[in-house]
Amino acid sequence: MTTNRNHLLFLNVGHFVDHFFMLIFAKAAFSAGLTFGLAKDGAYAEMLPYGIPAMVLFGACAPVAAHLADKWQRNTMLAVFFVGIGLVSIATGFAQSPLQIGIGLAAIGVFASIYHPVGISMVIQGGGNVGWRLGVNGVWGNLGIAAAPLLTGLILSFADWCAAFYVPGAISILIGTAYIWMIYTGRAEPPEGTAREKAHVAFAAGWRRALIALAFVTAGGGFVFGAMTFLVPRLFEVRMTGFTTDIAITGMLAAAVYTAAALAQLVVGRIIDRRRVKPVLLTVAMAQPALLAVMALQTDLALFAAALLAMAFVFGQIPITDAVLARYVPDQWRTKVLSVKFLFNLGIGAMAVMVARWVLAADGSFETVMLIVAGASLLVVLSALLLPSRSGAEIKVALPA
Repeated sequence: MTTNRNHLLFLNVGHFVDHFFMLIFAKAAFSAGLTFGLAKDGAYAEMLPYGIPAMVLFGACAPVAAHLADKWQRNTMLAVFFVGIGLVSIATGFAQSPLQIGIGLAAIGVFASIYHPVGISMVIQGGGNVGWRLGVNGVWGNLGIAAAPLLTGLILSFADWCAAFYVPGAISILIGTAYIWMIYTGRAEPPEGTAREKAHVAFAAGWRRALIALAFVTAGGGFVFGAMTFLVPRLFEVRMTGFTTDIAITGMLAAAVYTAAALAQLVVGRIIDRRRVKPVLLTVAMAQPALLAVMALQTDLALFAAALLAMAFVFGQIPITDAVLARYVPDQWRTKVLSVKFLFNLGIGAMAVMVARWVLAADGSFETVMLIVAGASLLVVLSALLLPSRSGAEIKVALPA
């Protein structure tokens, strides 16, 4: 039991690392742009496109990671994730041009793609309070999102943008080394599948409708999540000038929003272990369009309060989708299905960043971007309406060996 807890800790740390590395650039882009001679008023918008390939590869390489995990071992791929993302992050810090930064970020996206199909599959495995484990794991992921603007902002206050990649890269390599040692010595064994999981080789009744609903929630949720996690730090810098203009403080405020909102996943995770999923998802989904629209109209501390409430519902949705997947999809298919889900999710997330860039480059406002995001969240409401009321008994579906 202790070894499984140790392994779950590394899985949670991995979720933190994954999201942290994917959002370093969101905070460092402006400073890097200035370093490469871009004009102050256009540096952020000009640097944004160099982060898009990373987001695309974050999703696009997930099926490859899933295939390798099934061919080798899931824990082997997790070790590759920790060490690999650390090495390419350090390499990115040596970039001498925006193009080289883009290449480095793309490599980060490739290694970051490993975590979700591999790590989440191991979090789900083992039965028991899956919703709670997903909620805790989700909080760690959102703490990574919160830490990215906070720690990157602090590093930028004392050093240049290069250090924002050097320091986390070295730490991730150390974590990976510790993980390899713990696995090798038997101190962190992967979770064992339950007898029910080993016997569960068929999709549950209603799985087609459930996967269609997951496709809609992945599309809408991916757009909202991708846009909000990338834009909130910059939105605070632009729309909170009446409160502060300090880049470190706005980074701390963005981190506070992500951290506090992440706790909603614990609440939702506990609820879905005890209640039907559909009404929970419907409640969480219906709040998002209204709260995101309200957020678009606020400034200063009112913006902070609106962002906190909106992000609580955005993050609260995360454990629901993976819990639904666990109920309908057998273990030997979860890595593959998760990889497709995250491929779709991150592709949509990259599209959200592109849309934001196009709107801002065309002299549009952050208010316009936020209203577009609010419209996209209506797909989450549709997904909740489509989801079967309950997962039925298993039906026989032939699966390839």
